[in-house]
Amino acid sequence: MRLPRLTKPYKLRDYKFSLVLLVFALSVIGIMVVGSAKASVQNKQIFGVCVGFALMIIVSLIDYIWILNFYWIIYAVAILSLLSVLVFGHTANGAKRWIDLGFTTFQPSELAKILLILFFARFLMDHKDDINDAVTLIKYAVLAGIPLALILVEPNLSTTICTALVICLLIYVGGLSYKFIGTVLLILVPVAIIFLSIAVQPNQPFLKDYQQKRILAFLEPEKYASDEAYQQNNSEMAIGSGQLTGKGLNNNTTTSVKNGNYISEPQTDFIFAIIGEELGFVGCCIIIALLLLVVIQCILIGMRSRDLAGKIICSGVGGLIGFQSFINISVATNMLPNTGVPLPFISYGLTSLVSLYIGIGFVLNVGLQQKKYQ
Repeated sequence: MRLPRLTKPYKLRDYKFSLVLLVFALSVIGIMVVGSAKASVQNKQIFGVCVGFALMIIVSLIDYIWILNFYWIIYAVAILSLLSVLVFGHTANGAKRWIDLGFTTFQPSELAKILLILFFARFLMDHKDDINDAVTLIKYAVLAGIPLALILVEPNLSTTICTALVICLLIYVGGLSYKFIGTVLLILVPVAIIFLSIAVQPNQPFLKDYQQKRILAFLEPEKYASDEAYQQNNSEMAIGSGQLTGKGLNNNTTTSVKNGNYISEPQTDFIFAIIGEELGFVGCCIIIALLLLVVIQCILIGMRSRDLAGKIICSGVGGLIGFQSFINISVATNMLPNTGVPLPFISYGLTSLVSLYIGIGFVLNVGLQQKKYQ
């Protein structure tokens, strides 16, 4: 069997420059907003964008089919990186999620999301004819369960949920039958209700104390207004105070929620609060529109993919960006319990930023090899 080459004779007109421009626009806005939220990390964000952009271009020219030949190695790298953080990880706020590299920190779970998308793209393509067989489904569940468990024990419940959603999306795109989906939902919905009803009880065995308090703060914000609900209440206040056009980036307004230091870590999980306060409703709509267009572009490229693996890669990257955006914005607007998920291409965090750029690079390569090349 002849293996694919590392690169192919691509045509410049097939390069999806519209997707590159959308991602770059988000990154530029992210640099400005991060700089306003915490000026000391703006240069690192610029460095992350430069590195990520360069890697995106390089990856976009490497044949994804060639890369997927090493899918078991990709899976092993994902698992080993998640194991390494548990052994060598830097502990902060009671969690081991980062490895200290000296000049910066590395968060393996962010890169693992992209690696798992690549692995399952090849796995599902190889099993497209027996995707609904019990043996295949068990294999998929086990292979997905290992990295999810490793992320969960860091602990990082929010990233576990986000990654699980992406993994579920991948197998749906891979051809999972609606009959099986319906059966699973009939089981999961009542189980989820029972789980939540137990999770809010005293001395429950499932969640850590801070995780339970975040759920309770979401359900009873008045009771926890000065504690767990404090961040989200202030985030809502900041977004609302921006009104239509906002107070402007780097403003020195004394009534600013950000300037009063009422939001901790505004450059990461609550970056959308800064966008709402300083860029207003207009700025929020622009960010949401750009993120939505990126997701739509990924879906459209996937629909014209030459094979199932390419379709799954595009769906996975688009789904990851969509899920993270929804969760981050929902937390900032108090629509979901407080969880730490970065806003794609906007929040400060080099691992997340560079990993997403790599994911977009693979999507661009799929776009260079659409059905007309068959």
